[in-house]
Amino acid sequence: QMQLVESGGGLVQAGGSLRLSCAASGRTLTSSHRMGWFRQAPRKEREYVGHINWGNGLQYYAESVKGRFAISRDSGKNLMYLQMTSLKPEDTAIYYCAVGIVGRAYDFWGQGTQVTVSS
Repeated sequence: QMQLVESGGGLVQAGGSLRLSCAASGRTLTSSHRMGWFRQAPRKEREYVGHINWGNGLQYYAESVKGRFAISRDSGKNLMYLQMTSLKPEDTAIYYCAVGIVGRAYDFWGQGTQVTVSS
């Protein structure tokens, strides 16, 4: 079992930046794992934002955030970050982190953190 806790959400103006964190506990992350970010806006389906392979640090992003968002990790502390820049009102959502085995569905999810971007 793993526990994931997101933090860093808040209210920011369009064009601003925000950094989210995801702390993982309960199990040691290995090179077999990947950690991802997802978001869900009101009345919309949850959508993929991006993920990072824990072993080699390779990152992947949805087209909607490519070039604006960056995922990083601190392997020693089981922390993942989502640096968001050039934020837009359409980035407003609850942001969730998740962890799973590379190539498989995500097994564990956090409770989410709200990000609101005002125009």
